[in-house]
Amino acid sequence: MNYHGSCHCGRVAFDVEGELGKVMECNCSHCSRKGYLLWFVPRERFALATPEQELATYTFNKHVIRHRFCPHCGCATFAFGTGPDGAAMAAVNVRCLEGVDLAALERVPVDGRSF
Repeated sequence: MNYHGSCHCGRVAFDVEGELGKVMECNCSHCSRKGYLLWFVPRERFALATPEQELATYTFNKHVIRHRFCPHCGCATFAFGTGPDGAAMAAVNVRCLEGVDLAALERVPVDGRSF
């Protein structure tokens, strides 16, 4: 299935392909404050419609995940990183996807505070 996502003001837009099933709900200091519900997909299934230079980036802790967000409205839409197998991944904030019933998603709690 194809999904379209964007930030609040619409300046950051993207498309992602895959079967949206389980989402990760992490309790780390970053994810819990932003209310992330994350869906991890291979990077090749994620297509950014906005030029990358128009996004802002935030990294913390080990600086291995590049959290991308809109510098105008501040909406945190996705992140880029590498999976345990070394594959390039996109972590999509499903709250930014159009037409997704958030209540219907299976949430998998992750104890990110312990990482």
